[in-house]
Amino acid sequence: MCARILSHHRRQFPSIDCLPIYRSIGEVHVTTGSAPVCHRAALSSSYSSWSGGDLLAPTASAAAGQKERLWRKFFADPSQWWDGRLQKVNAKYPDFKHKKTHEVLWLDDRQKPLWVEAEMDAMALRLDRCLWNRSLARNVKAGRYEKAMEIFQQMQEQGMSPDKFTFLPVLNACASLRALEQGRHAHEQIVKSCCESNVFVGTSLVDMYAKCGSLEDAWRVFNKMPSRNVVSWNVMILGHVKCGQGHKALELFQQMQHEGVQPSCVTFTGVLNACASVVALEEGRHAHEQIILCGYDSNEFVQNSLIDMYAKCGSMEDAWRVFSKIRSPHVVSWNAMISGYVRCGQGQNALELFRKMQQEGVQPDGITFVGVLNACASVVALEEGRQAHEKIIQSGCELDVFVGNSLIDMYVKCGSMEDAWRVFNKMPSHDVVSWSAMLSGLVKHGQGQYALELFQQMQQEGVQPGPVTFVAVLNACASVLALEEGRHVHEQLIQHGCDSNIFVQSSLVNMYAKCGSMEDAWRVFYQMPSRNVVSWTAMLHGYAMHGLGNEALAHFERMCQQGVKINDVTFICLLSACSHAGLADEGLHYFDSMGSVYCISATLENYACIVDLLGRAGRLLEAEDFVNTMPFEPNVDVWKTLLGACKIHGHVQMGERIAKRVVDLDPADAASYVLLSNIYAAAGKWDLSVNVKQHRKESSMKKQPDRMWIGLD
Repeated sequence: MCARILSHHRRQFPSIDCLPIYRSIGEVHVTTGSAPVCHRAALSSSYSSWSGGDLLAPTASAAAGQKERLWRKFFADPSQWWDGRLQKVNAKYPDFKHKKTHEVLWLDDRQKPLWVEAEMDAMALRLDRCLWNRSLARNVKAGRYEKAMEIFQQMQEQGMSPDKFTFLPVLNACASLRALEQGRHAHEQIVKSCCESNVFVGTSLVDMYAKCGSLEDAWRVFNKMPSRNVVSWNVMILGHVKCGQGHKALELFQQMQHEGVQPSCVTFTGVLNACASVVALEEGRHAHEQIILCGYDSNEFVQNSLIDMYAKCGSMEDAWRVFSKIRSPHVVSWNAMISGYVRCGQGQNALELFRKMQQEGVQPDGITFVGVLNACASVVALEEGRQAHEKIIQSGCELDVFVGNSLIDMYVKCGSMEDAWRVFNKMPSHDVVSWSAMLSGLVKHGQGQYALELFQQMQQEGVQPGPVTFVAVLNACASVLALEEGRHVHEQLIQHGCDSNIFVQSSLVNMYAKCGSMEDAWRVFYQMPSRNVVSWTAMLHGYAMHGLGNEALAHFERMCQQGVKINDVTFICLLSACSHAGLADEGLHYFDSMGSVYCISATLENYACIVDLLGRAGRLLEAEDFVNTMPFEPNVDVWKTLLGACKIHGHVQMGERIAKRVVDLDPADAASYVLLSNIYAAAGKWDLSVNVKQHRKESSMKKQPDRMWIGLD
């Protein structure tokens, strides 16, 4: 082809022996004798080179222009070009080839524009950063947050400057790890990179600070954002809910609407959680109305949040209304309803709903079983709890530590410590909740000394005790009157930073009072920065135990003056103090004031206190009439209290009547026979006393001996 072109030109210019070519813009100058001849050339760039110096081709500028255009086309969208550099086996193969037009480019082309090298370096840098960012995002998505932070550090060590796509996964990792200091360091780099004004980066910063518990920093970023989208508002609302500031979250929701930002499903989920946290039923109902208007009432997450909100606000009717409208409730919806019934003290309804859930073929999960076990514990349904335990084993959830802890708690509250021990020993690992549940169970079942031994074992295994643990251990010390152990526990809880917990402090007051050290009880009580009804009642109980009736009455009056909300347990301690101090009339006066003055409904225990008070005062007939007119069915303990008063005051005839009542209620109880035998003996009726003893022996009944633990060394 080239030869034919050259031959054509020689026929036009026969005097040319040699064809020197001078390159100029768009033309070829040919010398013929002394006069130059100009000949236009519009040839393809394919003929840009010719061996032996004989060349007839387009000018260099045209070729350069073509290369310029191709390179700019390449850098405009490199994704449209095949990159053949890695698979290249022959130097003639192009480095880049367009996927559609098949245009080609070489990096070592001498006509390559000078600026291409700089652009290639920048593109390589961007590509490297993209790879780093992808690695960061991949690790964060997989939950490998520590690894993501390591990659971020390596990226910086290699001199790679981060961009907004780098900071998004990094801030996510900091938020998940609650790594506030690392988040602040990333924030400093964001400011240097001028990425803070980006709405996505700003929102991620707000989210990170909120999840790390620094709402002050979150507000600072939020207020600086030049523009805020619905996600920005959502993270602020959810952050305040998580930090226990539900009222502030509701204020943010109002401000968001005032600024014209349309709420999303996530917004309403956060608002409903805020209403639940502060028990704002009316605000929750108003949010429900808005949800319906926005068309989000069919959203599964919103429906579950509505159920949870209504349940926590005590309106199970509204919760059921939402639940019943769900066509195919997910297990999460069932869980919300079951937990709601348990929270509202309707454990039986929770168990019935669990049965219905199984009938409809919905598979329970660990959260379901936790709710069901809590329901069994609340209504003391041991058999239902055991059936649930079987289903837990079948589902493979038994090894879950939360389910295991709930099983222990259920068995403890249902009175089966053997089953509780069995579950505890089978658990592959124990957390502080597991140990605390067992400790509380042992104390509840009168095994305080074993609880102290278990606490030592817990410490030997390196488990750090928490406030609930110390409450259980202090109650164990109080139950066995272990004053020195209690003082040692007091030192330990100070070391663990639990001495400021109001429940631990109240348990300390109770322990010292029961162990006979009212001075220590007073010291702890007066050092408390704030006191609740439990701490006040613990001191009142201490006065009652030590027979300090007048001091107890004065303490009760101080409680009222301080505005402490009195409950029925407070009155049990007050009436007990009056009983032990012989203040019968004062006790009757306070009992009558429970409903009329304090609006508290008297419980069976309060009535039992009055029976004891009248019995100790020798007003036995009045006590018997009181029992017969009680609004509750008197249990065996009430009759035994009256029987003990008959023994004290030698009232034989009444003792016989009451003993018959006790035997009818509990034929296997030997204590009533002993009391009746002692009544006969005190009255000189030895034959009747012997007959009662003989009857007890024939019935193979044994009196349960009293026990006292004595600490040595």
